[in-house]
Amino acid sequence: MKTSSTTPSSTLSERARLLLRALVENYVRDGQPVGSRTLARTAGLDLSPASIRNVMADLEDLGLISSPHASAGRVPTPLGYRLFVDSLLEVRPLDSAEVRTLKQRLTPDMDTKALVESASDLLSAVTQMAGMVRVPRPDHAALSQIEFLRLSGRQVLAILVMNKREVQNRILELDREYSHAELQQMANYLNQHLAGRNLRQAREQILKEMKAVREHMNTLMLAAIELGERACCDDEGGDDLIFAGQTHLMDYAELSSVEKLRSLFEAFTEKRQLLTLLDNCINAEGVQIFIGQESGHQVLDDCSVVTAPYSVGGRIVGVLGVIGPTRMAYERVIPVVDITARLLGAALNSRN
Repeated sequence: MKTSSTTPSSTLSERARLLLRALVENYVRDGQPVGSRTLARTAGLDLSPASIRNVMADLEDLGLISSPHASAGRVPTPLGYRLFVDSLLEVRPLDSAEVRTLKQRLTPDMDTKALVESASDLLSAVTQMAGMVRVPRPDHAALSQIEFLRLSGRQVLAILVMNKREVQNRILELDREYSHAELQQMANYLNQHLAGRNLRQAREQILKEMKAVREHMNTLMLAAIELGERACCDDEGGDDLIFAGQTHLMDYAELSSVEKLRSLFEAFTEKRQLLTLLDNCINAEGVQIFIGQESGHQVLDDCSVVTAPYSVGGRIVGVLGVIGPTRMAYERVIPVVDITARLLGAALNSRN
């Protein structure tokens, strides 16, 4: 789990830790600033409201809580949430019925796209936040067959069959028109040389052949290699990040301003910042938690992101996660993200 070395947990007394924990739990549950009287009722400590106010003043001096506006209550700061997550949180494992329900929605008989979409939907539905899944990297999928279908004008549909069962379609705009027979000849040549390789290996082999034998190759075969290189290029960034439930974020008051929502939805549409964040987690072990500015992206300054990698054949192939307000039920979200990643990896692994 991602932690922060700047969290001043060692400087807190036991009662300060208990009061901070109670304050965070109350605020997450109710969404209202928490006052000393509320803490006196819920913290389980035999302290007067005056004593509690003194401890809260100390927590505020440490930057762990703050007072919004003129309210007498306090709310956690991102640093307060970080200390809570690192030192005070008690994660509740999902019960067997919940795990069984998730498992029923992620079955090996689904293709990769359907599995990824289902995982994203599940994350959103269970947490009532935005779910996202980084599609498995294509270099882990073997190319079984490639075909070209002539469309109108110079457009060609490249059909890539991966792992003998999954189909990826890409429309390519060519420099000139090719006949059906020419496209078939190109496909035959590429299938002979590329079958069984993953897309990265296929592209490397294509580029190697282009460099080594260009002067000895006839025009059609050279065109075939160039066409194959374009078809196998995996950096177009199409459906590489699947979202679900972005509109759930509109239900949280702290994210509901027009400006914040506009920025968030632009990030969902553009994807680049979120892809960067998830790709930075691809080699991490277990659940990663980014609170506020920890993500490194300004658009997420009022959000928390909880992620976990998923694996196939012992290799991490993607990352999934949840985006929500910093005021999220971490004890619930963390196990949901963790088990969903494990179940998605298991379903993908069973198919290969």
